[in-house]
Amino acid sequence: MRAGVALLLLPLAGCTGAQSALDPQGSVAQRLGALFWLFVAVLGLIWLAVLLVLAVALRRRAVSAAPSGERRAGRVVTAATLATALVVAGLTLASYRATHGLSDDAAAPLVVQLRGYQWWWQVTYPGPGGGLVTANEIRLPAGRAARIELSAADVIHSFWVPNLAGKQDMIPGRDNALTLTPLTPGRYRAQCAEFCGLQHAHMALMVVVEPPEDFAAWMAAQRATPAAPADPELAWGRRLLEEKACGACHALRGSRAAGQLGPDLTHLASRDTLAAGMLPMTPGSIAAWIADPQQIKPGNAMPRVELAPDELRALTAYLASLR
Repeated sequence: MRAGVALLLLPLAGCTGAQSALDPQGSVAQRLGALFWLFVAVLGLIWLAVLLVLAVALRRRAVSAAPSGERRAGRVVTAATLATALVVAGLTLASYRATHGLSDDAAAPLVVQLRGYQWWWQVTYPGPGGGLVTANEIRLPAGRAARIELSAADVIHSFWVPNLAGKQDMIPGRDNALTLTPLTPGRYRAQCAEFCGLQHAHMALMVVVEPPEDFAAWMAAQRATPAAPADPELAWGRRLLEEKACGACHALRGSRAAGQLGPDLTHLASRDTLAAGMLPMTPGSIAAWIADPQQIKPGNAMPRVELAPDELRALTAYLASLR
């Protein structure tokens, strides 16, 4: 009995959480959620009505062949046809009203540029000097509209954060945009929703919604250039970053590392995850990723960099200090 109840309740597990369209925490998601439940209610009632009519028909012993019975059946079919047309028209109108203008320009939105790569996300907040560049994490202030400008560098991707908005495709050579307004502070998981290759399932993005004052403090911290470390091990780690292959692919503001092929490392350790949601951001994860990225995420663009154990320890310590 308990197993049966648990099985019946299992589908409800998808109704809440950090990646559920049925737990809307943004204005766009709320409108889409209301449309979803309207469809569920109307179509559920139709399903019940069909079952009721079927049950009545099955209980009848015989169908009358009299002309009056035929005329009555014709009226029923005509009424059902009209009702079907009205329901379809009504749901179409409701769908149009709910989806029309979901991405209309809002007054003074926060602009975020999101670019998809196989298999990670580049995030840019436009501004002086090229703006603020980070990766695999978007921070947004609660209650303010955000215009997410979408592009793709290689293949078709799709940005979808179910708790906040519907999905929008990212097509190489064609810019797209999505406007959303997050309402509730929290951490919401986004995902590439268009198959984009071997690691498509491991192309996640964390959207962190904060109170406006916390967002402003985060922006100020992200704009800061990391100071040269005084600790000898951390200083060695920074030199390794600049001199080894790391600096050819990754950028670190204020250093000689200026690569553009991989994620910006300036404030790497301030993010929740590593490798687009593959690993938690811990020193152990950083070391494992550097030691053998292909073992963790096969097919990704990062090669294995040969490092001695003490070099790996120093480089890991330095990257873990970049908060």
